[in-house]
Amino acid sequence: MKWKLYTLLFTGISLLAISCKTASKMYEKGNYDEAVELAAKKLQKDPDDPKLLNIIQSSYRYAVNDHESRISDYAQSNNELKWEWMYNEYVSLQRMYDAIYKVPAVFDLVKPMNYTSYIITYSEKAGDVRYDRGLAFMQRYDKQSYRNAYREFQAALRFKPGNRDATLKMRETYEYAVTNVVVLPMQQQGGYVYSSYTIGGNNLDDQLIQNLQYSSGNEFVRFYSAWDARSQNIRVDQEMQMRMAQVNIGRYIDNQSKRKVTKEIVVKEIVYKPDSVVREYAKISADITTTRRTLHSNATLLITVRDEHGNRVWSDDVSAVYNWSTEFSTFKGDERALNESDKNLVNRRRDFPPGENEIIRCILEEIGNNALYRIKNYFNRL
Repeated sequence: MKWKLYTLLFTGISLLAISCKTASKMYEKGNYDEAVELAAKKLQKDPDDPKLLNIIQSSYRYAVNDHESRISDYAQSNNELKWEWMYNEYVSLQRMYDAIYKVPAVFDLVKPMNYTSYIITYSEKAGDVRYDRGLAFMQRYDKQSYRNAYREFQAALRFKPGNRDATLKMRETYEYAVTNVVVLPMQQQGGYVYSSYTIGGNNLDDQLIQNLQYSSGNEFVRFYSAWDARSQNIRVDQEMQMRMAQVNIGRYIDNQSKRKVTKEIVVKEIVYKPDSVVREYAKISADITTTRRTLHSNATLLITVRDEHGNRVWSDDVSAVYNWSTEFSTFKGDERALNESDKNLVNRRRDFPPGENEIIRCILEEIGNNALYRIKNYFNRL
């Protein structure tokens, strides 16, 4: 029991030493904000630690000087985002205040300043600037400017959460900023209705739409099926058409190779003495026929994107390959001439490739994944 107590005591002392050292290290590096927060956290458990008390007092004093110096510089700037920069400085100062506030004894010693009123003031100023910048971008009447305006109103709401005007403007600009893409039903080719082969219970084009809607990678691009676009009266900015340009569902091919194997075996053994043995050998052989059965299938999907005027803005082709193979052997002659590898091939089952539906399913799954990657790459550049 004493051993456990000593162990726990030693562990606690070690952790305290590490934390103190960490706060000290931050102080030495000039990371005064971090030094204050680390020291305050440990002083909650031991508010009388002299080394930590010294660190937190010095660190807080230097940190305040640094932040106030930057605030003074920003105040002289002509940059319209200066209120935002000043706001960030006051947030950092308030974070130290909050950390020290949790330790009453230290709070009375350090006497930190509460910067809440400054944060409120400069968040209002920063939010107003962002809102005005958004309005200015809206006056340019092009899609990229609407996207910039959307982000400005979004930033305004970070400073002024719930602001009604910024919220309404953000919704308004998004409708102008967004590119609505309609994915047309996949075209047929060669008698196959390729979109009828399901992947996870959904057609290939439907599955692509769902994946793109879930994670397009670009917040300003929305994807719709043709039916959804019509039923919701969506403004169409671009149309994406997919067509299977090539589908080759191969037939399996057997390629055979023949070889003869021989081996000498003992057919008779006469022992005259322990150290005198006479063996009689005979040569045996077998003719092995090895069949390599293979199947190759492939398909190519053409993707074309056109704008609202019918002009092609992007196109790509996506390929998928399905390869299948097996190998087995037969033999004539003496089985004893076969080695282990030969025997394994002889005993292997004579498999046939999967059916056509399974092959098409695998090809479409690969094409769907490849197409999703290519499409996302293109629309992420918009």
